[in-house]
Amino acid sequence: MSHLLFCLSLVGLSSATVLDKRGGDWAIYEIVNDDLARISLMVLGLMAAFIYVWKMGFRISHHLRRLASFNNSGQRYFRSPHETLSFVKNHVIYAPLFRTRHNREFQLSRAVNMGTLPSRFHAFILIGIIAMNVTVCVVTVPYKKEEDSVAGVIRNRTGTMATVNLIPLVLLAGRNNPLIKLLEVPFDTYNLIHRWLARIVVCETLAHVFAWAIPKAQKIGWSAVGKALGHSNFLLVGLIATAAFVGLVVHSPSPIRHAFYETFLHLHIVMAALSMGFLWVHLNGLPAQTYLLVAIIFWALERASRLAILLYRNCGRKSTTALVEALPGDAMRITLRMARPWTFQPGQHIYLYIPTVGWWSSHPFSVGWSEAEELVSDEKGLPVTRQDMFGKKHTSLSLLVRRRTGFTNKLFQRALSSPNSQVTLRAFAEGPYGSIHSMDSYGTVVLFAGGVGITHQVPFVRHLVQGYAEGTVAARRVTLVWIIQSPEHLEWIRPWMTSILAMDRRREVLRIMLFVTRPRNTKEIQSPSSTVQMFPGRPNIDTLIGMEVESQVGAMGVLVCGNGGLSDDVRRVCRKRQNQTQVDYIEESFTW
Repeated sequence: MSHLLFCLSLVGLSSATVLDKRGGDWAIYEIVNDDLARISLMVLGLMAAFIYVWKMGFRISHHLRRLASFNNSGQRYFRSPHETLSFVKNHVIYAPLFRTRHNREFQLSRAVNMGTLPSRFHAFILIGIIAMNVTVCVVTVPYKKEEDSVAGVIRNRTGTMATVNLIPLVLLAGRNNPLIKLLEVPFDTYNLIHRWLARIVVCETLAHVFAWAIPKAQKIGWSAVGKALGHSNFLLVGLIATAAFVGLVVHSPSPIRHAFYETFLHLHIVMAALSMGFLWVHLNGLPAQTYLLVAIIFWALERASRLAILLYRNCGRKSTTALVEALPGDAMRITLRMARPWTFQPGQHIYLYIPTVGWWSSHPFSVGWSEAEELVSDEKGLPVTRQDMFGKKHTSLSLLVRRRTGFTNKLFQRALSSPNSQVTLRAFAEGPYGSIHSMDSYGTVVLFAGGVGITHQVPFVRHLVQGYAEGTVAARRVTLVWIIQSPEHLEWIRPWMTSILAMDRRREVLRIMLFVTRPRNTKEIQSPSSTVQMFPGRPNIDTLIGMEVESQVGAMGVLVCGNGGLSDDVRRVCRKRQNQTQVDYIEESFTW
């Protein structure tokens, strides 16, 4: 920092000192550029450190609350809200950017999706990153000097910052981003920051090009500038890299990304590789090439780790297979028999590859159920004891997938056209990912699910009911609210729910509420018992949360996984209750 201040003081000297000795002056500005680049990375690192400390405080608090709840069935102390924290959660952390809309998508039509609005907290982060980049690009520029000098400093500064920003841009885009676990921030948030960093990089790249081209054109004309580009390899590869960066933004808006996701994804990877390749040639021998090297290393490590995970999970003495069953309501239940054992945790998801359906396609799906089956036969098929197998287990994972377009439609048609509407295919599962939210420290847990979002909630129900019976979680009251369109959708999770309903002490802790929005007739709506109830229509979220608050035990955790409208409704009600009781709102979403 002292070195930077010294450089800045030199920049403020008289014109005789600053611009007469151009070789020394440009060296000074290059040092300033490098220092500002390092400071911008340090600021991003400090932001991450602040979030880590903030999250670590919550981890310790939740762990202590869980331990204190084991011998405290009432948990009254944990119901009281913290005044300052409740204010921050209500007006910053949980708050949408405007009013109540956050996850509900803006749609011009059923086929044209314009995306979602960031939350207020996300907006603060994005505005901070944008403001930092604008400040870094314009500070210390000698505006009172010759026009060429001003343009030259801006050109070099924006070029350096565009390259520096590739480091966090690449880091945050990866599925194996280590910050996801470290900071307990979901991939969805990093994906949002990745998109905005990409826009910043493109703006800085264009500013870099125009800061060079406009002064040249004013002197020698645009035709001469075009000839200069054609005769200089340094300029030409820089222009190609710029075109590739611009192409990345042009084909990435939400309507295009959602309508042609497979094409977008593959084209995105190819264009990103081209842009960094040509940029490497353009920066050959320049200091900024070091920053690009770091970004390339991050990209290569992330891709290599994905390949290693994929091969390790699915290749061994046996290979991973997928049993795909077509279900009512355009849904599929996919049961993966993994090649290797897999330790599953609630809230995790995988990326599924089925080469015979889509060779390069991989899609994220929540794991709804997991079982570890012990092998009880030897290589010749003769019965052996479990002890003789040395604890070898076979892991099966089950997914629930709704048919959409592209990959899921092809897979559904493949299963539907097979005997018994089932087909077994070779598959590859990459993961596990996720599981950054624990519900173990909450005395009251409310789980909202819409449609196939039930796959995210079922593992939490199973884990909490088992933990209650074994005395390992704080939960004393667990409520599952599932919203479906038709009673036939109950078939989606019938085998899983049958296992949960048979669990020890389930009736003491679990209540299930099913809301059917489009029943064919009222006779279909029949509640099996007092703990499993069915209702016609949509739920009143405010009423449901109010009922849970009246009977609340300890701190309340509300976890929602469903469409954007459901998430926004639950978020609104949880914000309204912040001053009344201790309520934490947790949202599982995946925007792309």
